Amino acid sequence: MNERSEFSNKIGFVLAAAGSAVGLGNIWRFPYLAAKYGGGLFVLMYIFFVVTFGFAIMTAEIAIGRKTKLSPIGAYKALDKRFSFIGIIAVAVAALIVPYYSVIGGWVIKYFITFITGGHLAAAQDSYFGQFISKPLEPIIWQILFVLMTVAVLYRGIKDGIEKANKILMPALIFITLGIGIYCMTLPGAIEGLKYYLIPDFSRFSMQGVVAAMGQMFYSLSLSMGIMITYGSYINKDIDIEKSVSHVEIFDSGVAILAGFMIVPAVFAFSGGNEQALSAGPGLMFITLPKVFNSMGMSTLVGSAFFLMVLFAALTSSISLTEVVVSTICDKYKMSRNKAVTITAIFMILMGIPSSLSNGIWSEFTLYNLNILDFMDFITNAVLMPIGAFLTCIFIGYVIGIKEISGEVKLTSAFKKEKVFRVMIKYVAPLLLISILLSSILSAFGIIVL
Repeated sequence: MNERSEFSNKIGFVLAAAGSAVGLGNIWRFPYLAAKYGGGLFVLMYIFFVVTFGFAIMTAEIAIGRKTKLSPIGAYKALDKRFSFIGIIAVAVAALIVPYYSVIGGWVIKYFITFITGGHLAAAQDSYFGQFISKPLEPIIWQILFVLMTVAVLYRGIKDGIEKANKILMPALIFITLGIGIYCMTLPGAIEGLKYYLIPDFSRFSMQGVVAAMGQMFYSLSLSMGIMITYGSYINKDIDIEKSVSHVEIFDSGVAILAGFMIVPAVFAFSGGNEQALSAGPGLMFITLPKVFNSMGMSTLVGSAFFLMVLFAALTSSISLTEVVVSTICDKYKMSRNKAVTITAIFMILMGIPSSLSNGIWSEFTLYNLNILDFMDFITNAVLMPIGAFLTCIFIGYVIGIKEISGEVKLTSAFKKEKVFRVMIKYVAPLLLISILLSSILSAFGIIVL
């Protein structure tokens, strides 16, 4: 039986967990949604959901991991073998996300190399992104490079790999984000963008905005992907779960808000106050922002720094998602870590190829009017993750009981938010998760607009 590794201390765990939470969604999705749904109003709603809904789910998952010292499938099975299928859903989410996430990670590497080699003029052209992702071979090569970067960390294990990588990548990410944010706010017209981003506009309040804030919080904190259970299984009984969760939330929310400081004023200044320039999706990061950087002084430096920061964010999330799969293989088959990492890397590359080709030669193949990459994103984020989290709430609240998890948390803290945890897990979170699930599905089919 493989001896289970652990993080060396609380800082190592918090940085690793925060790294998993800080991903591509923090960089482009949060600023876009904040700009769309009332600026500071959206930020306030997001923070509220983080410290209530997010706190409850993350605390539960970390406690499950530490209590059982197992990856998701084994963890749920150890608590009640009838419910191991919840763990299967969590691992399936991670296994389905990492292949297409590695494709997008490859795009980021391509843009970083383009900017650092002085190609900012080419990257700012309207056709550059579309022509690149539609190529059959080049995006796959960059995807493979991203996978190799991810697994290079995982081969080194928990302390020497995941922990050390996040101790370098997370501070560097925050430093670069701050630097670009300060520079962007010096641009002519940027202050208006900052006001638009931060000052609450209550006239824009809507239920769609509430659901969007809930959904962003849910995806941003890496909930129901098996990550927090897996990382929780690597911490010892001395670490304060309650405080650790709070620290992860601060890191994650801080980076998301800082990304808004960086992106919204810059795009606002570049577009002359045109809100449509803050478009959602890859277009903002790979089409609009290169134009913004090209219009700046020091465009090569700023663009290179930005895509390096995005690469760090993508890597920390990819590392955690891949570790869920690796840990599960090691636990279930008693396989050596290196062999499990190798198998997972091959899986990531092969499964990522269809997502890459879906923007080119396989673009006509669609599922529910979505190409392969978009469909994989939809089925994991909009369907499986809310279902998994809902089942977890029901499992904790009504099967094993709140005390089972509270007792684990209380080993190292007074659990000051126990009442909030109880109410959220048993009553509020299930309802919110159903609303996220339904709204995401209805939005995907064009029945409602988010």
